[in-house]
Amino acid sequence: MEFIDLSAQQRKIKAALNARMSAVLNHGQYIMGPEVGEMEAKLASYVGVKYCVAVSSGTDALLISLMAFGIGPGDEVITTPFSFVSTIEVIVRLGATPILVDVDPLTANIDVGRIEAAITSRTKAILPVSLYGQCANIPEINKIASRFGYIPVIEDAAQSFGSGIGDKKSCGMSTVGCTSFFPSKPLGCYGDGGAIFTDDESIYHSLAAIRSHGQCERYIHGQIGVGGRMDTLQCAIVLAKFDVFEWELEKRKLLGKMYDQKIASLSFLAKHVETDDLYSEIDGVRFLRTEENFHNVYAQYTLVVPQRDKFQQCLNAQSIPTAVHYPVPLHHQKAYKACVADSRMPVAEWLSKHVISLPMSAYLDENDQDRVVDAIRAALQ
Repeated sequence: MEFIDLSAQQRKIKAALNARMSAVLNHGQYIMGPEVGEMEAKLASYVGVKYCVAVSSGTDALLISLMAFGIGPGDEVITTPFSFVSTIEVIVRLGATPILVDVDPLTANIDVGRIEAAITSRTKAILPVSLYGQCANIPEINKIASRFGYIPVIEDAAQSFGSGIGDKKSCGMSTVGCTSFFPSKPLGCYGDGGAIFTDDESIYHSLAAIRSHGQCERYIHGQIGVGGRMDTLQCAIVLAKFDVFEWELEKRKLLGKMYDQKIASLSFLAKHVETDDLYSEIDGVRFLRTEENFHNVYAQYTLVVPQRDKFQQCLNAQSIPTAVHYPVPLHHQKAYKACVADSRMPVAEWLSKHVISLPMSAYLDENDQDRVVDAIRAALQ
């Protein structure tokens, strides 16, 4: 059993992959070839925004977005302590200060109720992370930002592309949305890649220039930029995968609900989190909550469990692959301790000790899913 089964997907779309990659090899435009613009147009239409800018990675999507808003030394960016390191890395690289706001124990996304208290005159952006495949509460964050004038909201949607709230898609609800095409993401390529989405024309032009060394026309550089282009071959791979993306999302959602039902059937072991009483004894599996009217694409299927190390060992002993996203919150990372003013993030710290992710992809076999649930039963007994 694979934690994420990319080979099954490859078998399903092999003909489309071969055709797309052969076309790139034939025309030879490996940088900014026609597939780049084609992918940008298709994904912008899918998200429901005017502009998409393909970039070299999800990390560079965040970096380029912050650069487009002129963020630098003396500025503050509000974000979460419970994410992959790139979220804080890009802020610090620009000389800005990350202001961490603890997360909601029910969803693991940024606690919207704590954001307003973190805003100061130096706040230049709010950077929520849409974790595990569920959007952060972007509409509420937008309302908070608007009360303080123009504070751009930059969604880190590396794990949530294809999800949404109501009829709005992830990457399409905020000032700017950033996603990743890392191979394990809901929509991935076979290397690094990413994209930035916006409806703001001036920001779009800035993003497009920054990704190409700040170049506004050949050899004319109007601003400082980076080498952040997504190569044509990776865009071709995303286009081949995009043909089956909606089908895969439906399968992910179905498998997520089936996990919920199968694990909930272990009634003496499993319960939904309905309280933020973090320090009570965890006597069974807890589910992270999918909020009403939110569409979860289950980039990871993640549980909160007691005695995680023992639990993980039990599953691994039965050949069930698992992963922990994330074992060390950002404010405890050695490289960033000195950059963070407030080191008290009890919810993020608690989650980091108890979360565990199970095998999940659109190609997960139901029999394998039953094996996972049986292993959970044995581990908790």
